[in-house]
Amino acid sequence: MDDKRAFLVGLFRAAIDAASPAKTLARFLPPPPKGRTIVIGAGKAASSMAAAVEAAWPWPLEGLVVTRYGHGAPTRRIEVVEAAHPVPDAAGEKAALRILERVKGVSPDDLVLCLISGGGSALLAAPAPGLTLGDKRAINRALLMSGADIAEVNCVRKHLSAIKGGRLALAAAPARVVSLIVSDVPGDDLATIASGPTVPDPTTSAEALAVLRRYRIDAPARVVARLESAASETPKPGDPRFARVSNALIAAPLASLRAAAEAARAAGVAPFILGDAIEGEAREVGKALAGIALSAARHGEPARAPCALLSGGETTVTVSGKGRGGRNGEFLLGLTIALNGAPGIFALAGDTDGIDGGEDNAGAYVAPDTLKRAAALGLKPRERLADNDSYAFFQALGDLVVTGPTRTNVNDFRAILIERTEGT
Repeated sequence: MDDKRAFLVGLFRAAIDAASPAKTLARFLPPPPKGRTIVIGAGKAASSMAAAVEAAWPWPLEGLVVTRYGHGAPTRRIEVVEAAHPVPDAAGEKAALRILERVKGVSPDDLVLCLISGGGSALLAAPAPGLTLGDKRAINRALLMSGADIAEVNCVRKHLSAIKGGRLALAAAPARVVSLIVSDVPGDDLATIASGPTVPDPTTSAEALAVLRRYRIDAPARVVARLESAASETPKPGDPRFARVSNALIAAPLASLRAAAEAARAAGVAPFILGDAIEGEAREVGKALAGIALSAARHGEPARAPCALLSGGETTVTVSGKGRGGRNGEFLLGLTIALNGAPGIFALAGDTDGIDGGEDNAGAYVAPDTLKRAAALGLKPRERLADNDSYAFFQALGDLVVTGPTRTNVNDFRAILIERTEGT
């Protein structure tokens, strides 16, 4: 295999392609209703999901979805608006309120088709009564820098929202509500994806308060008061008001990993899926997966070269430095340091939405000569890691992987290619 980078990028592309709503959505559409069809939704895949609905739905429909800036796609009947992610802005707040307005006055004969994907939590920014967009922005920013995992972050978000944690489904009663969902969370928990706007919420306000305390987040007094009040509690599993609500998963990380595995197999490389729900501090996950890769290279376990170790999930980054970069770059820096130039091992990690953190790259690529080339440029990987500055490190090497917005999102993708077993 002459071009290792092209091979790994090909696996990444296969994973993204498998999660395309154009390929997955149509078979999950319900029959048309007697009344109106109203399409609403939010997330990084919202525009491509809306386009897929339009292509497969010959009957009348209307609607509004919100996606991240730069992630829009042309539609004819469903309005697409753009807003900020991961920290919400006024455009997201306005869009969320317009979506709530769209489902007012629906009848039992109407269908509300809800298109949900990762990123929807920030994009559906409707503060709970008594709170402001500024409150949500401050809490969200602090959580993103704290190292809290996505379930913890969304637990807090749900209890500070007027639309998340099942509240959107209740607002759409008495219509039939069908949610089509693209998963970007470990374990594909429907209540966590985009903070589950149409899913009963098993978490509690007390748990949300505990998250803020665990990560020492100094919340405004009105936020604490809200979480201490009964009004902040979300509707729970078993609530009869969800009797006419259904939620279907149309794309998920494991399916994308399996598509990448097929691409590897077609190229004569044995795939080995480590898991689709790997979590933890990004640099530590990098160190752990380096150990697995070295075992494969030296001992042929858990797979014999040539092989590709594939994994997904969502790591976290505790931000203490002032650099730029996302969790995939941070993972790769940790991996690179731990591999220490081991021969025959190459890797790519990227976010399937095309954006690693808040940067313009999906991820990056590493090779056995990464540290040597970095040293020639005066780059010190440990210092860059300490400053959370993976973007500058891989940019200087020309090893950023840039896809642009993919308009889907099944979380992080990681592929480690072991070209040969040591000593062979």
